[in-house]
Amino acid sequence: MESAASEILIDGAPFFRLYKYGRIKRLSGTENVPPGLDPKTNVESKDVLYSQEIAQSVRIYVPGTVVTSSQKLPLLVYFHGGGFCIESAFSPTYHNYLNALVAEAKIVAVSVNYRRSPEHPLPAAYDDSWTALKWVASHYIGTGPEQWLNHYVDFANVYLSGDSAGANISHHLAVKITNEKLDGMNLVGIILNHPFFWGKEPVGDEVKKPAIREKMEGIWRLAYPTTSGSDDPWINPIDDQSFGRFLGCKRVLVCVAEKDVMRHRGWYYCEKLKNSEWGGEVEMMEAQGEDHVFHLNKPNCPNAVAMLKKVAEFINQVTKRRRASGGQSKL
Repeated sequence: MESAASEILIDGAPFFRLYKYGRIKRLSGTENVPPGLDPKTNVESKDVLYSQEIAQSVRIYVPGTVVTSSQKLPLLVYFHGGGFCIESAFSPTYHNYLNALVAEAKIVAVSVNYRRSPEHPLPAAYDDSWTALKWVASHYIGTGPEQWLNHYVDFANVYLSGDSAGANISHHLAVKITNEKLDGMNLVGIILNHPFFWGKEPVGDEVKKPAIREKMEGIWRLAYPTTSGSDDPWINPIDDQSFGRFLGCKRVLVCVAEKDVMRHRGWYYCEKLKNSEWGGEVEMMEAQGEDHVFHLNKPNCPNAVAMLKKVAEFINQVTKRRRASGGQSKL
């Protein structure tokens, strides 16, 4: 007879399984790769501790051209996905993606690692991500502990991004920046890739997929056991009456995939944002025939390449406008 301890409570295969008494078995996202010079992209990376208290690090990426450039570069702070439960900033999936994006966009990127559920239930991931963002911002006058950030980053040109759960984190930190100012850091925009938002009332075709809805709600409750439910503002900020009012940037790019069950939430996010008091610019990109985070699983497919170029273009629009007007940021 199967013991109670081996009884599966949530079968999140092929990503994870949660067993009775809280034990989790991660089925993917468990491999780590070291930082260093990537020969394919000429991007260099290194790991730096941002908090001794929680023993968490960031991985920083700089393009190979940075040492010969007189321009400080836009900064992207990235938060990995995985339902708040799997993956890390050091997995080959995210390491390869950020090497490619940094090379394409010619930016500096900081990929944030955070504590995961269920060992560290939410809001731990939000708190860790905010701690990391404050640590990054502490370098704005050039006297922080990490020289790459001191020397190469234009803190007037900062973006937040992530996929799935990481996109959710990006949105909430963009709101938090409005309420708790970070000195010297100007958040220009956020890039939400296949964002993990949900809600009690189905949106679009979600009503046709009750089993998937049940699984999504189970993942959310695993990540946040004390949540109020699927309309908790952490997972459903879109239906909040103040949605958009306190979003601390004026540019948003949302990327969705046609076959992704979360696709409708991405469109809903954009629709509500446009009709809110926000007043910024929002762009959408939908990949036909693709599923959730396809760009990470199939990085060389045409749709993934197009998405990478779109994200790079979105980040560099402000830099191009600034240069066209004669404004420059020198090292």
